[in-house]
Amino acid sequence: MPSANIPRRARGGIKSLPLRKRQTVLRLVKLLYSFYPWRFPLVVVCILFSAAVTSLPAIFMQKILALVEISWQSGNWQAVAGAVGYYTAILAILYGLSLAASLAYTRMMAVLTQGCLFQLRTRMFDQMQELPVKYFDAHRHGDIMSYYTNDIDTLRQLISQSFPQLLISTVTVLVIFSVMLYYSLWLALVILVSVGIMYLVLKKVGGGSARYFLDQQQTLGQAEGFVEETMNGQKVVKVFGHENRSAAEFDRLNDALLQASEKANQYANILGPILNNIGNVFYVVVALTSGFLILLQVPNVSFSGLPLDISIAVPFLNMTKQFIGNVNQVSHHINSMVMGLAGAQRIFELLDEPPEEDAGCVTLVNVCASAGALSECQEKTDVWAWKQPQPEGPAVYVRLKGDVRLEQVDFGYETAKPVLKDISLYAEPGQKIALVGATGAGKTTITNLLNRFYDIQKGRISYDGINIQKIKKGALRRALGMVLQDTNLFSGTILDNIRFGRLEATEEECLEAAKLAGAHDFITRLPEGYQTRISGNGSNLSQGQRQLLSIARAAVADPPVMILDEATSSIDTRTEAIVQRGMAALMQGRTVFVIAHRLSTVREADVIMVLDHGRIIERGSHQELLAKKGQYYQLYTGAFELD
Repeated sequence: MPSANIPRRARGGIKSLPLRKRQTVLRLVKLLYSFYPWRFPLVVVCILFSAAVTSLPAIFMQKILALVEISWQSGNWQAVAGAVGYYTAILAILYGLSLAASLAYTRMMAVLTQGCLFQLRTRMFDQMQELPVKYFDAHRHGDIMSYYTNDIDTLRQLISQSFPQLLISTVTVLVIFSVMLYYSLWLALVILVSVGIMYLVLKKVGGGSARYFLDQQQTLGQAEGFVEETMNGQKVVKVFGHENRSAAEFDRLNDALLQASEKANQYANILGPILNNIGNVFYVVVALTSGFLILLQVPNVSFSGLPLDISIAVPFLNMTKQFIGNVNQVSHHINSMVMGLAGAQRIFELLDEPPEEDAGCVTLVNVCASAGALSECQEKTDVWAWKQPQPEGPAVYVRLKGDVRLEQVDFGYETAKPVLKDISLYAEPGQKIALVGATGAGKTTITNLLNRFYDIQKGRISYDGINIQKIKKGALRRALGMVLQDTNLFSGTILDNIRFGRLEATEEECLEAAKLAGAHDFITRLPEGYQTRISGNGSNLSQGQRQLLSIARAAVADPPVMILDEATSSIDTRTEAIVQRGMAALMQGRTVFVIAHRLSTVREADVIMVLDHGRIIERGSHQELLAKKGQYYQLYTGAFELD
C-alpha cells in the first residue's frame, strides 16, 4: 500500500519559512482564535505586557545611575533618595503586574492548548469518517495513526511552549532595541551587526534543522505504518519465515529515521552554542566600544539627547545580554517550532482532503401505505421508500424492493487501467446472484460499485429504477447489507457489535437477529452472554463465531439487498455448515449477491455469472452452465478452487 507523499522540504530558517509554512502559521493562529475568540487575544495581551515589562529595567537603571552620579558629584544623597525610591517602587509595581500577567496566561494557555488539541482531534476523526475508501487504500493505517499521536504531540509543544516563548522573545527584542536606539545610535549599530550575523547563522543552521525535522516527521509516520502493518500480519510473517526480511525492512526505515533525527538534532544542538558565543563576543565589543566612545568623548547620537556616559553604558551592557539571550531562546525552540509546524501541516493536509462526493438527493424514508399510495410517516413501519424531490410539486415515493441493475458498466481504479468492461447484470427482488471467477476478475469490485465506494466511468447502476448516483450514499448503504470474508469486530460487548448494524435497534431485535443468524446458542454459552466484552477484533472468539456475529449484524440492519463476499472461504467445513444455515435464513426474501470461491456454495443461486478479466463470459443457472460445458463446467468438474 503506497505511503503518503512527502511534502516539499523547507529551505530556509524561521525568518524565511516557505510560503506554505507561513500559511500554516497563519491558519493555526486563525484556528486558535476561532476556538477561543476572547481567551486567545487575552493570552496574547498578557504575554505582550509581561514581555514588555521585563524589557524596561534598563530605563530605570539608567535613571537611577544618573541620579547616583549626580549625588556623587554633589555629595548630597538625600536630594536624590526620594527619586530613587520612586523609580524603584514603580519598577516593583510593574514587576508585580508582570507576575500576575504571567500566571494568568500560563493558566489560560493550558486550557487553550488542550482545548485546541481536543477540537482538532474531533475534527480529524470527523473528517476521517467523511473520506472515501480510496484514501485508506492509498495510505498506511499506521501513518494515519501518526496524525493522532506524533503530529498532535508536536503541535502541543508548539502551542504550549514554543509559541509563547517566541512571542515573548520577539517583543523583548523589539522593545530592547527601541530602547537602545533611544539612548545611543552608535551602540545600537553594533547590536544591529550582531543581529545580521545571527540571522545568517539562523538561516543556514536553522534551515538545515527545519529540513531534517520535516524529514523526521515523515519517516516516523512511515516507520509506524510499517510496524502497524507487520503487527497485523504477524502470523503471515511467521508462516512464511519472513522475520529476517521484515526486520531488515524495519532496519531500513529505522535507519532513515535515525539519519533524519541525527542531522536535525545536530543542527539544532550546535545552533545554541554558536549563538551564545556570538553573543559573548558582541557583549565584549559593546563594552569596548562604549568605553572608547566615553574616553574619546565622541558626541552621542540618540533620541534621548543624553550624553554617552556610565549611566548609559552599564544599562546598555545589560540590554545586550538580555537581547542576545532572547535570540538564543528562539534558537532553542527552533526544533520544536519546526516539528510543530510540520505536524500542523500534516494535520491540515488531512483536514483538507476532499471528502467523499455525494451529490445525491434521493433519501430513504419510512412510509405508510394507504389505498395503494405511499406517504411519509413518523411512526416506525416495515415499509421503506425512496423519496425523490421534484423541482415542482410534491416528492415522489418509490417503494424499496431490491431491484438492482448494472447496464454496460466500465470501471477502473485508474482510468487508464480498466478493471470492469461492459458489465450488465440484473437482480430482481428476491433473486440470488452468484459471481464466480479467478482472483482479480472483478467480483469484489462490483460490490464496491454497488455501495458507491467508487464511482463508475461509464454506464449506469440503478436501484429500484433510480440511478444510484442520485441516491444519498448514506441512504444507499442503509438499503444494502454486507457480510465480508474478513470480519471486523469492535471493542465493546457482543450486543454492541450486533447493534452496530442498526444503532437504534432494541435489545430484543438484536437477540432475534442473533437467533436468525444461528449465533444465539454460542453467545448464551459465554460466561456473560451478550454482555461478554470483545477486544482485539474478537481474538477471544473463533473465526466461525466472529462470522456469525457479522451475519447477525447484517440481519439486524434488515436491508432488502445483501452482499456476501466470500463469507465462508476462511472457515472449516463443519463451521461453514452452521454459517450457511445462518446465511440461508438471512437471504430469505432478499436480493442477494454472493461472491464465492467454493463453487459448492453457489449451486442454489438463481443466476451464476462467471467473470474473467473484468468481463462476464458466462451466465445461467448451475445446471445450464454445466450443460454448456464452458469454463464453469471446467472449474466445477475439475474439483479445484478458483483461487
